[in-house]
Amino acid sequence: MAQAQMTETGSDDGNGDGRQGTRIRRLWDHLRTDRGIWRRGIVLAVLAVLLGLLMALHESVPNRIGNLGSLLETFLPWLGVPAVLLLVLALVRRSATALIALLVPLVVWVNLFGGLLSDKTAAAGEADLTVATHNVNASNADPSGTAREIAVAGADVLALQELKASAVPTYERLLEPTYKYHAVVGTVGLWSKFPMSGVRTVDIRLGWKRAMRATVTTPDGPLAVYVAHLPSVRVKLRAGFTARERDRSADALGAAIAHEKQSRVVLLADANGTMNDRALTAVTSQMRSTQGAVGSGFGFSWPASFPMARIDQIMVKGVKPVSSWTLPKTGSDHLPIAARLQLAGE
Repeated sequence: MAQAQMTETGSDDGNGDGRQGTRIRRLWDHLRTDRGIWRRGIVLAVLAVLLGLLMALHESVPNRIGNLGSLLETFLPWLGVPAVLLLVLALVRRSATALIALLVPLVVWVNLFGGLLSDKTAAAGEADLTVATHNVNASNADPSGTAREIAVAGADVLALQELKASAVPTYERLLEPTYKYHAVVGTVGLWSKFPMSGVRTVDIRLGWKRAMRATVTTPDGPLAVYVAHLPSVRVKLRAGFTARERDRSADALGAAIAHEKQSRVVLLADANGTMNDRALTAVTSQMRSTQGAVGSGFGFSWPASFPMARIDQIMVKGVKPVSSWTLPKTGSDHLPIAARLQLAGE
């Protein structure tokens, strides 16, 4: 009887394998004979390919009309969202054509931004210096609270932008216990635990002071530190992405950094633009972003309530970045960002 039971069980297993094989054959026959699965979703497939081409050829989108190229590049990572929507629609439509076409934007997006999804800080090495930068917002209703929060962030060198003249004494008073040295030039300032020299204004073609340069004498030698707040950009219905002032200032800042005599340079800036934005090429072509090199994620810094773009930047030249991250929200509309750097041996 046991033998009969075993034989029956074995027979069921065999029939189970057979039924599974039958299901696969039926599915294959359905895919092969159901013309609708290939005909449906042609429009979705076309949209998917166009989306992939837009991402891949973003540098070809002209800036002549409303700076559309720069606008696209500012929010380029978010083109992954319509790709997901197209995927959902393709599944609802049960369109094999659309699903295959979606490989185009998927591959392009991963090629552009896949590296930002991994944490690259683990094997970066030890840091010699921690730097931070923050646009504190001239309309900040709580400069005292903002000053206290950034004072405990652990940075050795701290840059602030959009300093309102009436709020400067508050920042100076509350940051003094942490930072022995500081300098304010116009609406930007630099605080340091190490001696500073060579403080001067950097002309970024605005007519008022929104950029500065100083030499910070670290235990590992001198470091040129630039602090900048490039002009804001606006998205207007008729004018598009108005950024001409920002673009001119970026060119001027890039020229100043190119003529820097120190071999090790750090830029702490509200650049009002991302590393993908071609308008910042004068700067980005000679420096690298700490977030792109050793960050984890996109590190979006603006707006603080729902960050959508990394327009605050820490860039380096002749310095090895070790890690990069965003700091907790303050009373500003920007998030502070920080990075650890390795100076020795570079």
